[in-house]
Amino acid sequence: MNDDWRLQINLHDEEAADGLKDELDSEKLRSELSTAFHDRVIVSHEGATIFLYAGDREQGEKARTLVEEYAQREQGQLEVEFTRWHPVALEWRPADEPLPEGAEAEASEHQARVALERQECKERGYPDYEVRVVLEHHREAGKLADRFRAEGLPTVHRWKYLLIGATDEDQAARIAEVAREQAPAGSKVTVEGTLRSIEDEAPPSPFWFLGGLGG
Repeated sequence: MNDDWRLQINLHDEEAADGLKDELDSEKLRSELSTAFHDRVIVSHEGATIFLYAGDREQGEKARTLVEEYAQREQGQLEVEFTRWHPVALEWRPADEPLPEGAEAEASEHQARVALERQECKERGYPDYEVRVVLEHHREAGKLADRFRAEGLPTVHRWKYLLIGATDEDQAARIAEVAREQAPAGSKVTVEGTLRSIEDEAPPSPFWFLGGLGG
């Protein structure tokens, strides 16, 4: 069951955002949203934008009502976007858009996301994903780097470390599989977003930094 629901609240200035955040952090408002720890709404603040992450739709709708009541009292102006995290598409979509049901629908959404990742990679000029390989010896790292370069893959070799760029999640997974097969025992292979792509993207959830396809 997907339990990532988000309210994105856009205010007219940072001072107004600070006031709303103080209200959301107040004990009174937190008790109105939930009395249980596992039902807590998580609040994130970025400039004049506030994000609220809820555990289900009902909680998200209740938080939205409280935010709009606060804005009415303070005669403030705000815009609210209510979205839900799609675990296959890996993006926030309107709350009313249903999640894909069944293997066929999930596969279709996955392929659409991969196609989008490839297009964005082409437009940006750098890969979104990288496979990181840590070997025990410099010579082994050099040999493996030559293999990936021979396949036309962007590869960085530094001492016993390799970084191989990938346009999308599927390609990154395939590269990682090959690296695990060809690297000597004791090597470590992980898949992660490139630093530049992470800097270019807003965090998809309050726990985005715990993600990754490590192996």
